[in-house]
Amino acid sequence: MSAASLSSAINAIRSSSFAHDRSALASNASHPSSSAFLGSTARLRFNPISSSAGRPRSSAAVAAVAASNVVKEKQPKSSVSGSNLLITKEEGLELYEDMVLGRAFEDMCAQMYYRGKMFGFVHLYNGQEAVSTGFIKLLKQEDSVVSTYRDHVHALSKGVPARQVMSELFGKETGCCRGQGGSMHMFSKEHNLIGGFAFIGEGIPIATGAAFTSKYKREVLKEEGCDHVTVAFFGDGTCNNGQFFECLNMAQLWKLPIIFVVENNLWAIGMSHLRATSDPQIWKKGPAFGMPGVHVDGMDVLKVREVAKEAVGRARRGEGPTLVECETYRFRGHSLADPDELREPAEKAKYAARDPIAALKKYIIESKLASEAELKAIDKKIDEVVEDAVEFADASPQPPRSQLLENVFADPKGFGIGPDGRYRCEDPNFTAGTAKV
Repeated sequence: MSAASLSSAINAIRSSSFAHDRSALASNASHPSSSAFLGSTARLRFNPISSSAGRPRSSAAVAAVAASNVVKEKQPKSSVSGSNLLITKEEGLELYEDMVLGRAFEDMCAQMYYRGKMFGFVHLYNGQEAVSTGFIKLLKQEDSVVSTYRDHVHALSKGVPARQVMSELFGKETGCCRGQGGSMHMFSKEHNLIGGFAFIGEGIPIATGAAFTSKYKREVLKEEGCDHVTVAFFGDGTCNNGQFFECLNMAQLWKLPIIFVVENNLWAIGMSHLRATSDPQIWKKGPAFGMPGVHVDGMDVLKVREVAKEAVGRARRGEGPTLVECETYRFRGHSLADPDELREPAEKAKYAARDPIAALKKYIIESKLASEAELKAIDKKIDEVVEDAVEFADASPQPPRSQLLENVFADPKGFGIGPDGRYRCEDPNFTAGTAKV
């Protein structure tokens, strides 16, 4: 085949694939029940490995099968008796407040970005709040969370004060990283938020190492009560990367206390998930390594919470890792620089109608856990918290110049700062001779 013929064939395949993909998305938007994946209402259960007839299962496969039915489906009803409630009033209000904080904070970030208060790329979490809240509000302070570039809300859910997160976004000295991290690199040692990572997949090995630390402390150093777990968040676009597979293998091999949470919002920047992977059901990659794999409706915080309870419990009991695929959707573009023109309006409208905050609010009121007035009071409180965070960040000082070389050189005085305490780069002779080089 000539080069021209090959190129023509490749373009034909691409065009056919793209047309099929857009058709599938449009069909699913108008007929949600037509797909077992997009907008799935599948049962919440740990999916076992299917074994071929007559073939003996491996011990890893048996372990995965044994864990298959530990999460039972619990359907919220419009009229729920007190004994059948999925959450208490206190839990419901905590979940609602955390989700509203995440949404209001991100909406304010958009305003501040367009007013020139933030720089670089800013990726917002609107629409995905059920995933962060559903998992992180079950954790202890000692448990670790590893995030991606879409990390503001994970930081808030983990307990990092809104003032510190907003100041970090403003690049101010009072930020959780003293202004050196910015939007994509939130970190807090106090709250065991290990990052914010800008490159996809790079946080997963760090999370695996954090989980290994917990296991080492408990089994080798014999630290009593060390049942700490790690939750690693990442997107669907990461799941075809080598680090993901390597870490699944390592975590299962060593039975590490980690939960791999895929925030599958169906789009990796502008690449549809259906076009990027041969099998769009990411949860299946868990059983392939012998660990439970779960697919859950990531737009329903109560369903996410039920799965999270079991996955976190397994990790604490020393039963190893779990892969959880949360099917969710971002209500904004990939970043605030993205005009969001690639996704079909029907698809966006379909998921907007399933707003996770509105769904939780409806459940709380219909279950008589709280009144409309109580929820409005929370809304007002959060508005004040976010306004205060902006005022605090705006009034905070810029980082001093002396901070520039911190965390860059192991010994700043050996390279970046001269014997007189001044920056060597400010010496007119510092670059003398470089032209000849």
